[in-house]
Amino acid sequence: MKPERLSRSVIYESQWVNLYVDAVRFPNGRVIERHHLLDFKRSSVAAVVADNHDRLLFVEVCRYTTGETAWELPAGGVEAGESPIEAARREVLEESGFETNGHELVYTFYPLNGIANKVAHIVRCVAGRDTGAFDGDETSGVRWLTRQEVATRLAEKSVTDGLSLAALLVCGWG
Repeated sequence: MKPERLSRSVIYESQWVNLYVDAVRFPNGRVIERHHLLDFKRSSVAAVVADNHDRLLFVEVCRYTTGETAWELPAGGVEAGESPIEAARREVLEESGFETNGHELVYTFYPLNGIANKVAHIVRCVAGRDTGAFDGDETSGVRWLTRQEVATRLAEKSVTDGLSLAALLVCGWG
């Protein structure tokens, strides 16, 4: 059984995210009159990119939402008509300059399932040719980390974005 939407009020809509307030009846009969829902039109993807030296690719990203610049796994939105694997390939190239191959969709999940319908995908792949160019508007640096360096960053709690944390855990790096 699924919850039933009884009504919807639009608070905000954009090309990126919508905010609705729904009246919802749950299968047990309970009704919530004002259930806030963040509706995302696109899913996201994180890429776990390994090289032949058992290192992972990280990119340095400035995040307005947290007021921080941090090292994260390459990630981004899945464009319309694009598969998670195609999006991972594109995002890694844009953010790091590395081509990738051997892609595998490892996991799909809802990172905020209590308030949002956002879907996130984790793709594992292998680094290919370094084109030497990345989009400086998206990232400011590229770095390869060994297993020990990843473990140290996790122990220091310096990997703070949820998508990177989930991807590291699911792919056996956490």
